[in-house]
Amino acid sequence: MTNEQPLEQEQGEAIKAVETIFVNEFTNGVLDPNKPMLGPLRDGGTIIANTAPGCWGPMLTPEIRGGHEVTKPVYIEGAEVGDALVIKIKSIQVTSIATASGTDEALSDRFIGDPFIKVKCPGCGKLHPQTKVQGIGKQAIRCAICDTETAPFAITNGYTMAFHHNEKLGVTVGKEGARKIALEANSYMRIPENSKQNPVVSLAPADLVGVLARMRPFLGQLGTVPSKAMPDSHNAGDFGVALIGAPHEFIVTAEELAEHKTDGHMDINRVRQGATIICPVKVDGGGVYVGDMHAMQGDGEIAGHTTDVSGIVQLQVSVLKKVAIDGPIILPNEDDLPYTAKPFTKEEKRLARELAEEYGLKQLEEAFPISVVGTGADLNIATENAVQRAAALFDLSVEEMKNRITLTGGVEVGRLPGVVTATCQVPKSLLKQAKIFKPVKQQYD
Repeated sequence: MTNEQPLEQEQGEAIKAVETIFVNEFTNGVLDPNKPMLGPLRDGGTIIANTAPGCWGPMLTPEIRGGHEVTKPVYIEGAEVGDALVIKIKSIQVTSIATASGTDEALSDRFIGDPFIKVKCPGCGKLHPQTKVQGIGKQAIRCAICDTETAPFAITNGYTMAFHHNEKLGVTVGKEGARKIALEANSYMRIPENSKQNPVVSLAPADLVGVLARMRPFLGQLGTVPSKAMPDSHNAGDFGVALIGAPHEFIVTAEELAEHKTDGHMDINRVRQGATIICPVKVDGGGVYVGDMHAMQGDGEIAGHTTDVSGIVQLQVSVLKKVAIDGPIILPNEDDLPYTAKPFTKEEKRLARELAEEYGLKQLEEAFPISVVGTGADLNIATENAVQRAAALFDLSVEEMKNRITLTGGVEVGRLPGVVTATCQVPKSLLKQAKIFKPVKQQYD
């Protein structure tokens, strides 16, 4: 599918690709391949983005149609359907001073089919109404037309967290601190000026008080535009299941979801500074977008939400020609790899050679680690998806892939209910065959 990106100036001259693009614009929560993209960006160029908080803010804002508020996609020069994009995360800086989060409950009288997508005011019945923040507390988000409380979600157990200026830790505050932050919500959250979201700290939750948490910021959303319009939070195999047979305009079949999604919504805490992500290109130009930065998160995001923050992200993007992948591949920082997947030291290699010689083995594999993302309705389906993607990538049987993952890596949970990574060490010869050896070598050699 070719998107309708306007790549020519009025005079008919092609727009020259730029080396660096600064992004401070956002979607309305929908990733649409037929909408114009920013750019074009030169192959190997840099994206610097001011990202808006994900999850809770957009979830409290009926105007936003997808559950998140990600940056407008960037067109990458030379990226064509069937290629891949290598995205190196050069830096992540949290700009929020505080945020709020917690477990959620969807309020059934305030949406049709999906509370992330089709919100209605329970008072006047208007779909996707504009809202206002009136005061602070649970009833603060109100319809701008009829003044009815309108947010489609409620926090069932929540907290407000303040961050230390050194960006190393956060502390959940009490009612007094939460009130102070709520009264100057945009200032504390540093919400970008082009964002439409209502700040979650306006609700002033304070059920969890005095908890210390270490900061390790990462990107919950980083990827490329799907080849069919879909809500941003649903661009994954677990959230996307809600689109199958849905009672709204983003309805898809199971086959369409599998074909068009790019799994950009991962919530995998290893997608952080220093990591490299290889993403599929399913529309010309790729359409790189980013958002949903989190200050910290344990594996699984078991609460359904974590600390959404504003931040500044720097990405370097390169094109891999004719590398047709179905979903993302992560090259994590070495510290984030399972113990069994970490690159071998010189001493370990020496010992392995000695052992091999003892048994008459003349050659050992030279291997490097990779993590293949899998998604699905639950963790079993997501794991099966990751293993099948890895086997297809390297032209191996599923059985051999399972053995390699078991011996030299592992399966790790990114997000419940269904995002995982299958990590293992892969021989150099197979990486070359799959045409991804260069970025892997650059990450680990």
